[in-house]
Amino acid sequence: MTHDRYKFHMAIQDFQSARKKAAIQEVLARISGKSNQLLSYEEVAEKLKLRARTDRGVQHIPLDAIVGSVGRGTDFTRAFLPLRAVDRQRWANVKAAMEDGAGLPPIEVYKVGEVYFVMDGNHRVSIARQEGMTSIEAHIIEVRTNVPLTPDVQPDDLIIKAEYAEFLEATRIMDLRPNVDLSVTIPGQYAKLMEQICTQECLLERERKEIVAFQNVVEDWYDNIYIPLAETIRDRGLLRLFPNHTITDLYLWISENRAALEEELGWEIQSDIAATDLILERSAQSESGSWRKARTAIRYTDHLFNDILIPLSGDAESWDSLEQAIIIAQHERAQLHGLHIVDSKEKVQSAEALAVQTQFDQRCAQANINGKLVIEFGDVTKKISERATMTDLIVLKIVHPPMGGIFTLKSPFRTILANSSQPMLAVPGKATQFKRALLAYDGSERSKEALFVATYLAEMWKTELMVFTALEGTKLKPDVQDYVKRYLEIHEVQAEYILTEKDEKATLNSTMDEQRPDLVLMGGYGRSLIREMVIGSTLDQMLRESTIPIFICR
Repeated sequence: MTHDRYKFHMAIQDFQSARKKAAIQEVLARISGKSNQLLSYEEVAEKLKLRARTDRGVQHIPLDAIVGSVGRGTDFTRAFLPLRAVDRQRWANVKAAMEDGAGLPPIEVYKVGEVYFVMDGNHRVSIARQEGMTSIEAHIIEVRTNVPLTPDVQPDDLIIKAEYAEFLEATRIMDLRPNVDLSVTIPGQYAKLMEQICTQECLLERERKEIVAFQNVVEDWYDNIYIPLAETIRDRGLLRLFPNHTITDLYLWISENRAALEEELGWEIQSDIAATDLILERSAQSESGSWRKARTAIRYTDHLFNDILIPLSGDAESWDSLEQAIIIAQHERAQLHGLHIVDSKEKVQSAEALAVQTQFDQRCAQANINGKLVIEFGDVTKKISERATMTDLIVLKIVHPPMGGIFTLKSPFRTILANSSQPMLAVPGKATQFKRALLAYDGSERSKEALFVATYLAEMWKTELMVFTALEGTKLKPDVQDYVKRYLEIHEVQAEYILTEKDEKATLNSTMDEQRPDLVLMGGYGRSLIREMVIGSTLDQMLRESTIPIFICR
């Protein structure tokens, strides 16, 4: 056998081996559900509306970025393994020529995004891939597209890519906001985005009482509707909780979640609160510090309390909590969500319940505050906990404070605080203006939450701040307040520091009598329930004895 015939014979064997690999890949593709087909350039060009072309000359290109072919998409697998027996002769001849070092010309390819489609040279690509080569010389014609294509693109992805191309062509958003990325992973999403833009068009024309150019509508939607929520998603790290999705996926998901929640709850909620709700849904439970971490990113660009929940019994003293919530809403530009709970379905439309709703509406209107009250029937603690998830703060009138001891187990207040992921403002007496606040700090995560809020009030409300720490009966060291001092210095906040070696329960009330704050901030229940039943908790004592609002962080 001559040398040439021997090389050809070996090339035939390599071809047969490659076809066996192709057969195995076809079976694995059926099992995994992942396509093993080359992409058809003709189909891609039609779906993505490819037109403008530029000659990029001859360059080396990565073989694994070649994902399709022009007219030969069914002849090879995605890895360019041969599928047709009739290609044996041609494949073997090209392999033998490549081994001889024959001066074969560069392959011809179209470049679309980050991927390539072979016009001429499919066999050369196939052989180069089987030989373990990583690149190949190619003459490149680049076809411009605004739709990103990467080497991992699948045939089913083309449906989404085609929808994206139509959306970009209809909105021309790439011309208005270059480098915008509105990629999604689910078909049908761009129709939803277009629906939002059309809704925004109606709103703008109604507001301005004139026809608004569509390009101006697109800009307004992107800048004022899409970007604020997209930045919230990015800042809060939501993509870590939703792997394999894009910001636009989550934007639409949250928008739909918000609409569903508004319909279910009967009140308007903020988009970033719906985002927070998604975080809570994906988390098994909310840990100490989660509320602070979720809001740190928006602290200097937004208000801390956008939505406030106020449960109201309708009794005369319960309206103290609404008055306190109104003061907060006036500072924070917040929306108030009243909640009146009755014990039977028949009472939802009773005169007494409707009277509560009327008085709520009147008080909000008099204060020029946006508020809405809903009436529900059911278990009080459960309903408050459910609604609290959609808000930033609960403002609750304390009429029957926890008694301590064995009664701690039966405390509705404790149940609400334990089941809610949001902080609570307990109002034992009349509303105050938060001019002078006392932070009870013990180094726990809960007290760090309270420090975060206290710092915000000092910065944004100009509230005077005192920091109180008691050492007796704890493992705290005298330098426990150093963390607070550093934290406040970073935020350029001045504070008065009170450090005592006595017991916290014994000295906190006397300190309040001396310093006369109109707000106390502290962590929630921290010790074991058994220990609290035996010796009591500082929080329970404060709720029983204080006459000023207590901001409680969990």
